[in-house]
Amino acid sequence: MNITEKNQTRIFWMLQFLGWGFINCISMFVGKKISFELQLYSLFAGIFMGIFTTSLLRWYLKRNINYETFATKDFIKIALSFLVAAFLFGFLNWGFGYLYHEFGPELTEEEIELFKAYDAVWLQILNSLFLMGAWLVTYLVIKLLLKLNRDRIERLELNTTLKQAQLNTLKGQINPHFMFNSLNNIRGLMLEDVEKSREMLTKLSEILRYSLTKNNVDSIPVHEELEVVENYIDLSKIQFENRLEFVKDIAPDTLNLVIPPMVIQLLIENAVKHGISNLKAGGKIVLKLSQSEDILTIEVRNTGKLKIAKNTTQLGLKNIKQRLKLLYAEKASFQLNEVSDEVVANIKIPLA
Repeated sequence: MNITEKNQTRIFWMLQFLGWGFINCISMFVGKKISFELQLYSLFAGIFMGIFTTSLLRWYLKRNINYETFATKDFIKIALSFLVAAFLFGFLNWGFGYLYHEFGPELTEEEIELFKAYDAVWLQILNSLFLMGAWLVTYLVIKLLLKLNRDRIERLELNTTLKQAQLNTLKGQINPHFMFNSLNNIRGLMLEDVEKSREMLTKLSEILRYSLTKNNVDSIPVHEELEVVENYIDLSKIQFENRLEFVKDIAPDTLNLVIPPMVIQLLIENAVKHGISNLKAGGKIVLKLSQSEDILTIEVRNTGKLKIAKNTTQLGLKNIKQRLKLLYAEKASFQLNEVSDEVVANIKIPLA
């Protein structure tokens, strides 16, 4: 069951009223011979004190305690806030008792003895520490259970998303339109250059083999990915000829680094499909890879405008985002922007 933030708040207040109401209803029977007025006053005053104090404690904990990366400083904050809450509860308990004693109805002998007993400082301290401690332990246990439940749901969602991402990636890799175009272009090339045609068929088979065999792999060396990119560019040049210019700026220290498969390939494919193919005069694609402070930066620039057609599924870009999130969570980033008549795709991948 996935409990939303709104539901959590509603459940919290419901438990607050039920819990403190139950505790104070029990305490009403501790003193046997007390008036109905004092019983009613004790009930409402006790509920108010409990809810008011613990709500302030909860407010502080929510804003100052990091339950994801619990550290010693968080434990110290919890301990100090617990003591402050216990002091406040004890002070309010004494204050409400004083108000009733001074301004309430005349007390019976049993009620006077009861007030004297509760005036004992040590009893107030023990009562406050016990109630605040019990509330705090209950609150933290519930928070832990909710976190475990949330983590379980996230794992299930990630597993589901991973399977879907793998299917989507496979669909994105084997692009029927690209295959048909390549085969038709190779067939036309056969009339001019048989050796070149055989070479292009080999490159096409390498792309298909790579797409199928690397689908379930989380990471591959950069140099393997670049081989597929080169094959894809060579096949694309059969169709675009001189309209397509491809430039590489690859830092040597990045060649053996590992990245998710098809990330660069999908960026290049997106640049060709949505950039160069829409320009009569063609354009240029620049691939740049660099490493800095344990971050690998992959940048693909292509001539054109950032226009996403309504009838496109953006499957390639979705695949990239899904894989980065699954493998690196929030540590990796992907941005697509238009800068000076160029579309710039930028990916940053953590290496540590």
